[in-house]
Amino acid sequence: MHSHSRNPISRDRAAAAGEPEGKERPEALRSRVEALTAELEQLNREFESLSYSVSHDLRAPLRAIDGFARILEEDYGDRLDSEGRRVISVIRESSVKLGRLIEDLLAFSRLARKPLSPGAIDMSRMAREAFEEVSSGATRAPRLVLGPLPPAHADAPLMRQVWTHLLANAVKFSAPREEAVIQVDGRDDGTQRMYSVRDNGVGFDMRYHDRLFAVFQKLHPEDQFPGSGMGLAVVQRILARHGGRAWAEGAPGGGATFHFSLPHGESHA
Repeated sequence: MHSHSRNPISRDRAAAAGEPEGKERPEALRSRVEALTAELEQLNREFESLSYSVSHDLRAPLRAIDGFARILEEDYGDRLDSEGRRVISVIRESSVKLGRLIEDLLAFSRLARKPLSPGAIDMSRMAREAFEEVSSGATRAPRLVLGPLPPAHADAPLMRQVWTHLLANAVKFSAPREEAVIQVDGRDDGTQRMYSVRDNGVGFDMRYHDRLFAVFQKLHPEDQFPGSGMGLAVVQRILARHGGRAWAEGAPGGGATFHFSLPHGESHA
């Protein structure tokens, strides 16, 4: 025979009546949330410390690799055959690439340390300026369709990075199109401000959506679309610091749309 004290219905009634068992639940929940939050903050601090340390520790051996490869190229190149010279060239090119990855990782780790300085931002002007910057070197500049964008209250230099990364992605992945078009628009739903960057480029498979915003993750071949795979991770980190988020929609061959949101009011510290 079951005891009434173990009956879920009895517990629910006790909670509704304001008995002690019901009163303890919110406190236990708050305690658990606080513990999980503290654990997450500790993990973030450890990750930032590890990223910073690893990046700095990699720089010295990388400089040595590139330096000795350069000595071989300059002082002993005439003694090597064409294959030997090609191998040295690959070593030096790979060193340059790794150096850029290290710099990107350092920049990513610094995002958590940089104090925010939020202020009013004309998002329409910032988006247009970022587009002009990232499209200036394109073989065929895409056509920009810029809709009305609600203003934002955020850290301007960091928000500039968000627009630069998203628009650079759109320019890069729409480059194969005969007529590349990038659409930027936004809206304010009363609780948050939302912005979108849409392109008619190569798109991506939604099955791999979760990888888009991860560090060093790429969904397209390096030889077709070069890059470090850090841009979208930076975007997500910046928006998280402002209390917002980023997400994306796409289809192979059907273009991609990247959305991001910012809350009303001042940004998070």
